[in-house]
Amino acid sequence: MSNIAINTAQNVNLDYKLIGVGERFVAFLIDGLILIAYMTIMENLVAVSEIFDTDSWTRRGFLGLLTLPALFYSLLCHVLFSGQTIGKMIMKIKVVRFDGAPTQWYNLLVRWMLRIIDIWMFFASIGVMSILLSDKKQRVGDSAAGTVVISVKQKHKISSTILEEITDDYEPVFNNVTLLSDKDVRIIKEAFMISKRNNDFKTLTIIRNKICGLLQIESDMFDKEFIDTILKDYNYYTQNM
Repeated sequence: MSNIAINTAQNVNLDYKLIGVGERFVAFLIDGLILIAYMTIMENLVAVSEIFDTDSWTRRGFLGLLTLPALFYSLLCHVLFSGQTIGKMIMKIKVVRFDGAPTQWYNLLVRWMLRIIDIWMFFASIGVMSILLSDKKQRVGDSAAGTVVISVKQKHKISSTILEEITDDYEPVFNNVTLLSDKDVRIIKEAFMISKRNNDFKTLTIIRNKICGLLQIESDMFDKEFIDTILKDYNYYTQNM
């Protein structure tokens, strides 16, 4: 199993499973069935509708116009649904930039254009081989666009990172929390979560005293409230730096 670490805007690394040929092929088949169903409906619509009751060349022209969106199905879906087609949604996989930056339309355009090489030339052998031989499981289009395909089956809960949910109107209490590092905050949060879960009040006091020593601060808050405030303050300042 291959994984990739995506770095968030808060400098938190989240590990995602990279997707190889199998799941991508199933998603491709699902999208193919959707396109076949769409084109069949359009053909029947043109065949039975009186609006198109004219010569065969005109009917073919209308049919070509109505089925034109099918040619751009993959590109449109990826742009509109943030890196997913309907097939990818069902398979819970997604196209993302491997550097962690938001995927832009031009990344998806490059990736889509190179489907000609990856999928339609030599019966998809180029795309399959490039995925199998690539460390990041990238086809040629992915390599050119700077993208990878990842699994989104397992959502990373915010509680498993140093991130905290804070409201837009949140008012910080301790303005020197930025003296802490991401590593410090991660250790504090992990110990805090375990201590709360086990009602380990002694450890909560130890954590609190350690924070007060590091930041040279005092507070009348209870231990839980104090540590929770420290975590929220750290997120407030680091997200707005």
